[in-house]
Amino acid sequence: MPGVSPEDQARRQAASEAFLKELNKIKRDKLSEEDQLNYDMFRFMVESDLTEAKFRTWRMPLYSDSGFHTWPVRMGQSVNFRKTEDYEAHIRRLADLPRYLEENIANLRTGMAEGFTMPKVVLDGLLPSFDAIVEDNAEDSPFFQPFVSMNQMVSGEVQEALRAKAKAVIMEDVMPAYAALRDFMRNEYYPAARESLGASEMPGGAEYYEAMVQYYTTISGLTANEVHEIGLSEVARIRAEMEEIIKDVEFEGDFAAFLNFLRTDEQFYAKTEKELLMHASYIAKKIDGRLPSLFGKLPRQPYGVEAVPAVLAPNYTTGRYSGAPLDAPRGGYYWVNTYALDKRPLYTLPALTLHEAMPGHHLQIALSKELEGVPEFRLGIYPHAFGEGWGLYSERLGLEMDIYETPYEQFGRLTYEMWRACRLVIDTGIHSKGWTREQAIKLLEENSALSTHNIRTEVDRYISWPGQALAYKMGELKLVELRKRASDELGDAFDVKAFHDAVMENGGLPLFILEAHINTLIEEGKAELQGN
Repeated sequence: MPGVSPEDQARRQAASEAFLKELNKIKRDKLSEEDQLNYDMFRFMVESDLTEAKFRTWRMPLYSDSGFHTWPVRMGQSVNFRKTEDYEAHIRRLADLPRYLEENIANLRTGMAEGFTMPKVVLDGLLPSFDAIVEDNAEDSPFFQPFVSMNQMVSGEVQEALRAKAKAVIMEDVMPAYAALRDFMRNEYYPAARESLGASEMPGGAEYYEAMVQYYTTISGLTANEVHEIGLSEVARIRAEMEEIIKDVEFEGDFAAFLNFLRTDEQFYAKTEKELLMHASYIAKKIDGRLPSLFGKLPRQPYGVEAVPAVLAPNYTTGRYSGAPLDAPRGGYYWVNTYALDKRPLYTLPALTLHEAMPGHHLQIALSKELEGVPEFRLGIYPHAFGEGWGLYSERLGLEMDIYETPYEQFGRLTYEMWRACRLVIDTGIHSKGWTREQAIKLLEENSALSTHNIRTEVDRYISWPGQALAYKMGELKLVELRKRASDELGDAFDVKAFHDAVMENGGLPLFILEAHINTLIEEGKAELQGN
């Protein structure tokens, strides 16, 4: 596990400052086109690290549904266990967890002393995740999962010895450390957590939040107030489109009554976890078959559909993508939350699947791992506005692939787009304008068909993660803008498959680099047309 102590943080910061100093000595215009991109990406990565270092974000390594304590639970899923040494290395990682957890506790105590803590209202939903990890039996723990079905290249006798060693480490080291963490969170951290919500209400918080706006959108100079106004405009536009669908289905009642109908009518909800997963799987395969109409290059790595792990599900988002290395013994996974089935409407499932699976996160992340001839740091890099903007843009692509089969599924797409537009208003409202949690919940309740459970979960996420929620809509708006620009300027020569491949061909990019790349391709395309 990585070192996260203040000394480790200072060492990393010093290394980033040294890298930046060396970068400044390089004459970028003398580099090849490919190395100019490598230069720009490395500078972006270093400057991003220094932004986080400046505000010492390591003092609060938590989100509303996860954090430093949940990441180790899943670390065995990304390892390809081939031989005895792989299992022994994993046991050593497990044995190192107490040190890792203790260092994070010390960092949290620093945050407590300096008023840089998670809001108490968010912790109300997060604290059960600390309880859920602690088990009385090693075999019931997710930490033991890699040892259940072991690689047959490891002999049976050695397998049993490794299992015994793993059980001992889990029960003697890991579980006591997590029990101590659970007690710390309940008895020390929670009582000291702040009552306020907005980042701007913490010491130095206003500057911190404005930095996070640019950090997560990768749009230089963008301010919280500008994002707020864009959000209000998008909410109004999407609301008008939603009203048109209500009119088209000849629903007798107003907007609020229609939302209540969608939230409560049994026809829109699965009766069992398996039924929900079957619906998600059907949609996923339907999408897969239509991808060649919009993409020239598709990833080699497959993906599956499975439920969000039970330890995370109660306070987790509706769905998420869980990737894997290309040499892992599994593909990527599209996680669907099967907890509280009466809060997981089927009419939003097409949009969710397009976003989290294909052509959303699986396509972009799996393709980025296939990049060849690039520095290792660029493999799998994930600027939020590029990654999440692409996910939301992918929901829009469902219209072109004819994925939405009913007006209700079309409304579901719009309610997801409204959800992301409301994020612009809510995130900036809470973190820079003093909004209350109730104001944020009301905005979503009055404008989207999301369930009350989902709305509260989402609002707590925005409170816990200043700025990140802006990435989705701002990224999508930039992608729509770039596609329209390419289409307008290239006319009949515009090829949507070539455009999508160009967006993906360099892996994850901050928006300012992506825009420069697409602009260059547009100019090259225009020059070629003139040459003909």
